[in-house]
Amino acid sequence: MFYHGEQIDYDIYFKWGLIMPKAGLASFHVKKTTYQQHPAWQYQLIFRTVGVVDKFYKMRDTITTYFTPEHAVLFSSKRTNEDNYFLVDELTFTPKGKKTHIRSHRYTPSATKFDTLLVVENCVYDLMTAGMYLRSIDWETLKTGDELSFKVAMGRDIIHASFRYTGQAIVKPNENLVYRARHFYIDIYDDAFTQSKEAAEIWVGDDENHFPIRVRAKLKIGAAEVYFKEAYNLQYPLSCRVVIPPRK
Repeated sequence: MFYHGEQIDYDIYFKWGLIMPKAGLASFHVKKTTYQQHPAWQYQLIFRTVGVVDKFYKMRDTITTYFTPEHAVLFSSKRTNEDNYFLVDELTFTPKGKKTHIRSHRYTPSATKFDTLLVVENCVYDLMTAGMYLRSIDWETLKTGDELSFKVAMGRDIIHASFRYTGQAIVKPNENLVYRARHFYIDIYDDAFTQSKEAAEIWVGDDENHFPIRVRAKLKIGAAEVYFKEAYNLQYPLSCRVVIPPRK
């Protein structure tokens, strides 16, 4: 599923009616490392705004997650720089029997916003490893309509959500390029989200790499559209991509 040195880049757009300007760039990086002197994986997202959006509201966000070779989350850090406002969210995961204790610490350079303990039964993810969970799914076991429930630690809350599988699909960025994909809706069961049913949808490349090709997330105003741009150091060939020769 993951490969040391893997990098996947995306273009992000903000869609409002017929207008869809490019709003940002996102890059995911994976590498083998250590965490507290034990073997671990590091999964990192680097995001920045571009273009017109960057002129009006500059964002520079980094999410870094460490997890064990068995895919148990150890630590997650989100460092936010939004229009020169700095904020850090840290999640420290400690398994205790059938439960996981999570220290959730949010702070700025000058003050602590909160420092609390979350306790949840069974497996729980952060934002990054929820995507890792989706990538680990065995296509052969899926049937249309299957729901794959999961929990995400976020701030003071544990968010309950599920990936709902709808079957095979096609993503066509332009006339000369097609991606074979598997389509999922993301349903979120939490009062804090105004759009919980089909809050987002995701198209995952239908090959052994299992990484997202396209993501669409509903916002209070408009939607965010994420499109795969390029990948480096993949473990398997990008066989879901089909290049169509131009017409003569």
